[in-house]
Amino acid sequence: MRKVLVSKLLSLSLAPAALAQMDHSHMDQSPTQATEQMVHAEATLDAIGGGSINVSYGPIAEIGWSTVTMDVPLMESVSLPDGIEPGDGIIMMPGRDSDGMSAISGVTASG
Repeated sequence: MRKVLVSKLLSLSLAPAALAQMDHSHMDQSPTQATEQMVHAEATLDAIGGGSINVSYGPIAEIGWSTVTMDVPLMESVSLPDGIEPGDGIIMMPGRDSDGMSAISGVTASG
């Protein structure tokens, strides 16, 4: 019991020093990347197919997208919620794939 207590106290006393040495300067912290990850937009789902969705949406000022109807690829990790069909209103999260191309990083039913 005493060894466990000493071990835990020692690990807690070293934790602040370890955290102080973490260097995040190499990570991309540009506002564009962070902003795109948080943008949500209402859209109408027009069609589903082949790893993409066709959507109609109004302007998305945060990322400079204008009103349009277009096919947008879904990121590999994205699947449509059960029960969503063409004609339904959705909330989509536009983002960028690993190649920097526009893609949808999340979809949920609106309302």
